[in-house]
Amino acid sequence: MTLLALEHVTKRYGKVTAVEDLSFAVDRGQVVGFLGPNGAGKSTTMRMITQYHEPDAGRILFDGVPLAEAGREAKRRVGYLPENNPVYTEMLVTEYLAFVGRLREMQGSALGGAIDESVAATGIEGVFHRPIGELSKGFRQRVGLAAAILHKPDLLVLDEPTEGLDPNQRVEIRRLIGELGRDRTVLLSTHILSEAQHVASRLLIINQGRLAADGTVGDLMDRAGGNVRIVVEAAGDQVAEQVGSLAGVVSVDSAEPLPGRTRVRLTAGSAQDLRPLVYQLATRSGWTLYELHQEAGSLEDLFRQLTSRPEAA
Repeated sequence: MTLLALEHVTKRYGKVTAVEDLSFAVDRGQVVGFLGPNGAGKSTTMRMITQYHEPDAGRILFDGVPLAEAGREAKRRVGYLPENNPVYTEMLVTEYLAFVGRLREMQGSALGGAIDESVAATGIEGVFHRPIGELSKGFRQRVGLAAAILHKPDLLVLDEPTEGLDPNQRVEIRRLIGELGRDRTVLLSTHILSEAQHVASRLLIINQGRLAADGTVGDLMDRAGGNVRIVVEAAGDQVAEQVGSLAGVVSVDSAEPLPGRTRVRLTAGSAQDLRPLVYQLATRSGWTLYELHQEAGSLEDLFRQLTSRPEAA
């Protein structure tokens, strides 16, 4: 059943159109990766979903009710971690979570129990009584997540939750998001494809404020395989020129130079496997063949295809 739906949503800032005619729906229990290059309109979309901004056109429905009508009732069911994670650094973690809980109209034993659950879920027991300003950025993100899930929201909206973290912290936050997604619907905005690919079951790709692709990770990975790449490393004469002249080769890119060898990456149509032809050419030409393999299509390839065009479809 659909929990969140955007219908032909547009948002402008003066003469700049940040989001244009954007439509998609998110079902209950999904972890959805919301991808796009910087400036694509991801944060603007999330701010409209969380009612920080109003759309200029179109409408957003939460559980079938327009946000304009749902108002505070919808806000009570949404958790939000903005990109800048606006925590109060002078507060202790325990003070901050209690403060957020009171803003959520929680009190007494209900607030205490909710804090205990969110602290356990985000693994911040060891810093619970420390000032937020003394915490690493990774733990600050955890505190932000704890605040976002404190009221047990049906929809958790996360805007670039691993921005600025080191690789180890990214892995930990990614694992945490995966666990949080077992109990609620999650909309995760990021420009780091590997994060969404590992955590999300479905991906939305946005470019210049418009929806460029929508599908499961498997579907989009299949779509990314439109062209195939073949890596050739050989020692011999005119390797790049000759492999580039084979029928079906779309382009030839030189890879890193190697002493006495040539290493190139061929791009060919998806219907062709050029490896037998390359092997035959190497045999005829007397090359020493060091490497010949086909690379799988990647999500990065599809992302570049969709977001490098002015009008992605």
